[in-house]
Amino acid sequence: MSEFSEREFRQAMGQFCTGVVIVTGRDAQGAPCGFSAQSFVSVSLAPPLIAVCPANTSKSWPAMRANGSFGINILAADQQPLCAGFARSGGDKFKGLEWSASAAGVPILDRVLGYIECRLEAEHPVGDHQMVIGRVHDVQIRATDRQPLLFFRGAYGAFGDLPAAA
Repeated sequence: MSEFSEREFRQAMGQFCTGVVIVTGRDAQGAPCGFSAQSFVSVSLAPPLIAVCPANTSKSWPAMRANGSFGINILAADQQPLCAGFARSGGDKFKGLEWSASAAGVPILDRVLGYIECRLEAEHPVGDHQMVIGRVHDVQIRATDRQPLLFFRGAYGAFGDLPAAA
């Protein structure tokens, strides 16, 4: 087995392009909370399951975990400032934002490409993160004419050409 540094591992992972989402929910008092994530993936189509991996240092995930419901807001390329706001720790991340509540009360951010609402299915500690498995209860396609926000080699960007909607 070869030896490698954390820096080399980060550089290698930077070669993989990911989409960017904002995970939203409500805290115990009902206030909206959320965090940015690039570690998001579809796990299963039957049953419909997703996974997202908040850092162990996240204050937002523990706040929303107790409610059991959370949402995945899929960001568009022009929403990088929104992503940056939700990547910060503390403060009112929803101040000045336009959003609506799903039928279950989970925040849906305006102008996102899509929204996936989940119930907490399982949570597993994995290194310096938690792997959260969500059972999908609702999906909404919000826009098909805008590009997704991508993260690659430490920078945000978008496709050169927008593929046709499926």
